[in-house]
Amino acid sequence: MRLGAFSISLAVKDLGASKAFYEKLGFASFHGEESQNWLIMKNGESVIGLFQEMFPSNIMTFNPGWDSNAQQLDEFEDIRDIQKSLKASGVELTSEADETNNGPASLMLTDPDGNTILIDQHV
Repeated sequence: MRLGAFSISLAVKDLGASKAFYEKLGFASFHGEESQNWLIMKNGESVIGLFQEMFPSNIMTFNPGWDSNAQQLDEFEDIRDIQKSLKASGVELTSEADETNNGPASLMLTDPDGNTILIDQHV
């Protein structure tokens, strides 16, 4: 199963303070809108998302169809195929992609320790 680009989406209390902190660790803003309370930051191939007042907790995020620079891949496993594989393996989903559509969609699941995983396809 190919899940696509990986990042961690952090639920932050103060976007400005978090941005300044991660800049000290060598991260630079890559995408996002501070006025909308979210930023995507990169340090090499490492990607973090900073989200103020959007999520109740941190989320592991995978983006089928994207590389780590948010560029569309020529070949990728569609989220609906990923969803079918997960369900066939007995994985319980907390939200599902609409399997009757094509293109952008998302699904969510929770690991055994309560960590939220978002699989979010933008293409």
